Amino acid sequence: MTPHALAPLLFAPLIAFGIYRRVRGTFGLQPVRPTRMKWRIGLFSVFSLLTMLAGFQDIRLLEGVVGGLLGGAALSVLALRLTRFETRPEGDFYVPNPWIGGLLTLMLLGRLAWRFSVLVPGMTGGEVAPTVPAAGNSPLTMLVVGLTFGYYIAYPVGLLIHHRRYRQAMGTTEAA
Repeated sequence: MTPHALAPLLFAPLIAFGIYRRVRGTFGLQPVRPTRMKWRIGLFSVFSLLTMLAGFQDIRLLEGVVGGLLGGAALSVLALRLTRFETRPEGDFYVPNPWIGGLLTLMLLGRLAWRFSVLVPGMTGGEVAPTVPAAGNSPLTMLVVGLTFGYYIAYPVGLLIHHRRYRQAMGTTEAA
């Protein structure tokens, strides 16, 4: 087996763990952790900028990413309206809408699985056949990736704004 063929097998556990964490964060009571949320916003912003660099290769890819980012931000506004906030003795919590986060995760996984299934038959000796497009060279794939990134940037921003307003209304300071 060539090193190119082994790469997906080596990264599969890491990808599975990331998906598990993302799905777990979509359901049930979640603590408000401002520091983690700020790091996540920064990380997804950097990923978004790097993904938009693909637009230099093909403007359709940039259009897909930007359209997805805008759609994800709009979707996060809806998700924030459907989010329930709670204060308990242990701290502040929120309950995200499971349908929106779950649907986004399924869309991303479905699109990536589809692209992978298209690429695998074209792989010969670790090389992709010239007629098979590269994994990210699809405006639809970039739209779904942008949608996911836009949502996971805008949703925590909204949570932080709500949490800060709530803390100010209660007359307490935020412990980051």
